[in-house]
Amino acid sequence: MKKLAIVTFIAAGALSLMAAPNAAKLTQKCAGCHGAHFQKKALGVSKVVKNMTADEIVKALEGYQKGIGGPMKGIMKGQVAGYNDADFKAIAKYIKAKD
Repeated sequence: MKKLAIVTFIAAGALSLMAAPNAAKLTQKCAGCHGAHFQKKALGVSKVVKNMTADEIVKALEGYQKGIGGPMKGIMKGQVAGYNDADFKAIAKYIKAKD
């Protein structure tokens, strides 16, 4: 049983490390408007993403993908069009890790 727990722990850690580079790549285009540390209001209008919870980030991205949300939904819909739920969660985790 201990071996199973150890293997599970190692696998979870490996998956987490694998998600980070993907999230870093997925967020590269975000820095232009949101800042490298997500500290800026995009175009002076959006919320400061680093101040949002991970859940708020995921919900915002899901909304933008559906074309609903804040004043930036028109721009953001195209930005997140190719992403999936796992991408959104990885992005949120990556952003919160930068705090």
